[in-house]
Amino acid sequence: MKNHNLFAALRAAFPGDLDEIAVETDEELAYSWRDLHRATAMIANLLVSLKLPEGSRVAVQVEKSVEAMMLYLATLRAGYVFLPLNTAYQSAEIGYFIGNAEPAVVVCSPKNFGWVSKIAFQAGTKNVFTLGDDRTGSLLDRAAQHSDRHEVAVKGEDDLAAILYTSGTTGRSKGAMLTHGNLLSNAQVLKDYWGWVPGDVLIHALPIFHVHGLFVGIHGALINGSRMIWLGKFDPKKVIAAMPRASVFMGVPTLYVRMLQEPALDREAARNMRLFIAGSAPLLIETFNEWRERTGHTILERYGMSETIMLTSNPYRPEQGERRGGTVGFPLPGVGLRIRDDEGNDLPAEEIGGIQVRGPNVFKGYWRMPEKTAEEFTADGWFKTGDVGKVDGLGYVHIVGRSKDLIISGGYNVYPAEIEGFINELPGVAESALVGVPHPDFGEVGIAVVIAKAGAKLEPEPILATLKSRLANFKIPKRCFVVSELPRNTMGKVQKNLLREQYKGLFEARA
Repeated sequence: MKNHNLFAALRAAFPGDLDEIAVETDEELAYSWRDLHRATAMIANLLVSLKLPEGSRVAVQVEKSVEAMMLYLATLRAGYVFLPLNTAYQSAEIGYFIGNAEPAVVVCSPKNFGWVSKIAFQAGTKNVFTLGDDRTGSLLDRAAQHSDRHEVAVKGEDDLAAILYTSGTTGRSKGAMLTHGNLLSNAQVLKDYWGWVPGDVLIHALPIFHVHGLFVGIHGALINGSRMIWLGKFDPKKVIAAMPRASVFMGVPTLYVRMLQEPALDREAARNMRLFIAGSAPLLIETFNEWRERTGHTILERYGMSETIMLTSNPYRPEQGERRGGTVGFPLPGVGLRIRDDEGNDLPAEEIGGIQVRGPNVFKGYWRMPEKTAEEFTADGWFKTGDVGKVDGLGYVHIVGRSKDLIISGGYNVYPAEIEGFINELPGVAESALVGVPHPDFGEVGIAVVIAKAGAKLEPEPILATLKSRLANFKIPKRCFVVSELPRNTMGKVQKNLLREQYKGLFEARA
């Protein structure tokens, strides 16, 4: 029987010389491929020694470290299910995830052991370990007592490898169940599509509790046998300093904006880089253009979700087409993508509707939510992403927004991304967000929340007046607010649910 365990495929891609450096950190530590092989075996043996039931979940809320990556790989290796948790989550959230997932093992930062262990033990979890970002903790102490030889657990394509809880920007987080087959198929497709070659070096500056840093970044480097330059936290100066020794960088748009503020970023700094990839949130066209002017590189923007890993990508190779700002490119090989209206009819090019997808990367369903899973898939097996978009005449996919962000004002559909695009082009505007709030006459109206560029002074009324000269009246926000910052989650996405909550009572007095 073929072993479909993702770890087996990643391990097979290790270079022949296991003493080569696999990971170098910003603290001047170096880990060889042999270190990864031995440490993952020891942690896997520790997990096996706990005699956990088949399919047990290992919930992990720790700071970023190479050892945390080893724990992830060891969990795969031992055949259990990895459950990464955002380091920003507090007790109520952790209580929900542990109660919902019922992990057999919880690993937390040493400083949080008191309150996390209490929640875990009360929920029936028997094993709680600590892991610090400085190579300390009970997990490593216990693992050190185990053998560095371990036979990789045999897994099928459809066996669970990870559960990723959605970011919860609306409602309760749902656990997306990802299989070994989901993760491996996506890693293999991206290796080819993004042109990974021997000798590539990845600058890893993302968190590892999320699809982008954990799956796209780590899998991309490991399945190519590529070295990683590992930053515990993003630091624009450190990333730019590392570029001459690297070839690939992945980041969220905010990271690119911050690097553009550094005088050291220029064509010389980026001369050895092969590819800059952006995702997890929309990349402003201004950032896209400025990056190209400063570095000579065109950022490759792509689109994915917790439930599907990567779905679409701008082309890497020129013969596949150009990288177009404001789009997320084409569906990846093996991924089906269609645009449908609310009645389930396929829409032609340029028509806006709901994005539906299918492919070997699409998840198995939501953990312990069979009704929700059934609701999110069509009768013919396509996953309803909840994103709204269109495919243009050339086949490029454009994301217009989330269906939950759609504003229906006086019976007309208003797509926030369209309005935000116009606002963001205005002089002095750094970024904007449009949200819908209740209104006694129109049911719902748009509210624009705008951030000014450094040194610029913005007033709400001129912004609205300019929009009135360019857009249909039903699309014009009823109010505009200039603020210093927008609420974001850890991946840089604007949390529109918080803005809706903040401004929901604006028009109540007129009722």
